[in-house]
Amino acid sequence: MDAVNDFLIFLDGFLGSAIWFPTLLLSVGVFFTLYLGFPQIRYFKHAIGVTTGKFDKKGAKGDTSHFQALATALSGTVGTGNIGGVALALHLGGPAALFWMWMTAFFGMTSKFVEVTLSHKYRTQVEDGSMAGGPMYYMEGGLNAKWLAVIFAIATVLSSFGTGNLPQINSIAAGLESSFDLDPLITASVFSVLLALVIIGGISRIAKVAAAIVPSMAFIYLIGAFAVIIPNLGNIIPSFASIFSDAFTGSAATGGFLGATFAYAFDRGVNRGLYSNEAGQGSAAIAHAAARTDEPADEGMVSILEPFIDTIVICTITGLVILSSGVWMEKFENEFQRADMNFLAGSFSESNEADVPELFAYLNGDESSASAYSGSISLRDGAVLNVDDFTLISARSIAENVVYSRDGEGISGNIVVSDGQLEDTSIVVTGESLLHSVPLTAQAFSTGLFGDAGKYIVTIGLMLFAFSTAIAWSYYGDRAMTYLAGPKSVLPYRIVYVMGFFYAALADTTIVWNVALITIVLMTVPNLIGILFMHKEMKQTVTEYWEKTEHGKHRT
Repeated sequence: MDAVNDFLIFLDGFLGSAIWFPTLLLSVGVFFTLYLGFPQIRYFKHAIGVTTGKFDKKGAKGDTSHFQALATALSGTVGTGNIGGVALALHLGGPAALFWMWMTAFFGMTSKFVEVTLSHKYRTQVEDGSMAGGPMYYMEGGLNAKWLAVIFAIATVLSSFGTGNLPQINSIAAGLESSFDLDPLITASVFSVLLALVIIGGISRIAKVAAAIVPSMAFIYLIGAFAVIIPNLGNIIPSFASIFSDAFTGSAATGGFLGATFAYAFDRGVNRGLYSNEAGQGSAAIAHAAARTDEPADEGMVSILEPFIDTIVICTITGLVILSSGVWMEKFENEFQRADMNFLAGSFSESNEADVPELFAYLNGDESSASAYSGSISLRDGAVLNVDDFTLISARSIAENVVYSRDGEGISGNIVVSDGQLEDTSIVVTGESLLHSVPLTAQAFSTGLFGDAGKYIVTIGLMLFAFSTAIAWSYYGDRAMTYLAGPKSVLPYRIVYVMGFFYAALADTTIVWNVALITIVLMTVPNLIGILFMHKEMKQTVTEYWEKTEHGKHRT
């Protein structure tokens, strides 16, 4: 698994973690924002009216209402990215990462408006009578680029696992195990059955479940969040100050946090922002294509609300909980994951100012005096004897009070480290380090008015968020399979989807997130290219929409 994780990190270095990708994503959003005259601001009020059914027209084709389409799309975006993704962005990029998540959302509101409008315009009715749409349909029908449509559809199937499936159940299992000591195998079994029961009913059942879950989960989560923010009101203004002051400079080292450069905060913020709201990825356009309306721009208006709700509201609240509580730069007792651990030769300390930049450079693959440790570790009852020979880095921080055990017993004797990694995979390593992803958010929630019970709100919220994301993404994947191989391919796809869901509950969290990073890029790039080539038709579609509907006041 170490080799798999190293390979994923290698690929990500050329894809999501390379500066070209977040730059492309933001640039497309900026272009359409200027080209269409800031639609995310001008059309925001109208979007609310369309969503509430104010402009509905009888007899319009489609499988869902505007609200159900929005709820389905939100259930696909409001997931682990809002809980674990924000925490991971802050862990990697510091407070500045939240600023770049906001930028991704603001300009992403326009990107989503474009991709949803075009996808709805070129949707089609398939053999079973349901509506099928998404970027692959505008790519073929509008651009006459079948090859690009096929690439996007294949990437959608891959991303349905990498984005919507694997990280979701993995986070659910981790949260339930941490909060209730529930065996991940039980979690995998129960939720896999529930997933199968929902997705077998298709978009109608998925939309109804999403419309019920999304408001409930948002309400529960907000209660827990404000239970942390209220006691820490004095830290809110300093938190905002750090977000803005670090946005173009990067975040300095503080506490156990080793710091982050501007480029790192920018990349992680944009990347995590995309994972959270999926603007530009083209995924939500598949759900919106099922909405009942004969006006493509109608549904495009509705989609403007998604990044706003997902990132500017929910992700910001999560970020403020983490920043105002201060837990993002504190170390806590936890079990280290193999993918988070690096053994370095020699002794390093956070109190030594010269060591911190060397450690940061090493973790980012830059030139550094630090190097991987190869050798033995001498232990007595799990405690290290040769402490000066090496330094253990876990979750990008120097680990403290480390204990090595096997089968619940502290190890005595020597164990071997090769090129910075433990050779014996059965060894369990615990100690104090920074936290990231869901555990970090759970720790922040436990500092509020509800005390330790706050982490249960995170667990429940995560369970609802992640499960609803998984069911939404199953629909995205089956529409892509319908495009590639016809309706008969949907059932086999759903079976494999449920099997993958089961397996991911037992997999390494870091590897799962690295898979997500790669599959997002494979899906997003073809969509961004497609909507750029369709820019003139998009502008014409919006102009005709306002003329036909008399500026949205009533239907003719």
